[in-house]
Amino acid sequence: MEKGKLILGSDEAGRGSIIGPLVMAAAVMKESELYKLKELGVKDSKLLLKPKREKLFEEIQKITKFNIIKIQPDEIDNAVDGNNGLNLNWLEAEKTIELINYFNPDAAYIDCPSPNIEKYKNYLLAGLKNKKIELVVKHKCDVNFPICSAASILAKVTRDKEIKLIEEKYGNVGPGYTSNPITQKFLKENWEKHPEIFRKSWITWKNHHAEKQQKSLKEF
Repeated sequence: MEKGKLILGSDEAGRGSIIGPLVMAAAVMKESELYKLKELGVKDSKLLLKPKREKLFEEIQKITKFNIIKIQPDEIDNAVDGNNGLNLNWLEAEKTIELINYFNPDAAYIDCPSPNIEKYKNYLLAGLKNKKIELVVKHKCDVNFPICSAASILAKVTRDKEIKLIEEKYGNVGPGYTSNPITQKFLKENWEKHPEIFRKSWITWKNHHAEKQQKSLKEF
């Protein structure tokens, strides 16, 4: 990549899922080359059909530098229910800091998961090596900035591949969100058999666990 102002975009996929990893991705390009993303038709992954996402996934990797982080259920549970002072937002922030520090760009566009944008931005700045970075933290960055759209595609396709691997081993889990009937059914039948693939800090998993405990007490 030639010298010039480097722009990073970051986004995630699978944040609300009860099954499988939360995937975070960063894409980096020289500012003068960002037009290439528009030429490819890059947009927020949720606005694209699966075949288009998968095609763009390959094309984006050819024209950007990128990094992808997979955050497994146990690490999420440790953040949400652990005693380390983290929650899901701060865990995501820590991984974003890791991605930005890895590339050390001149500017970074971050899709903010928190309702308190200023607080989230300050958390990021505290962990960044480059304090002079141009840091843009907003909601819907994945819709409004192509470099974040590119990151959203990298994250979403990677997440889909992870779910596919889980399905090959455990059966049809659906998309992994509890709003989905297939996922609901799989959770009900397998929450105890395959705890390693579930986020046990999610209330839906805890409800199944609590229900079993209540039944055990009644039987006792």
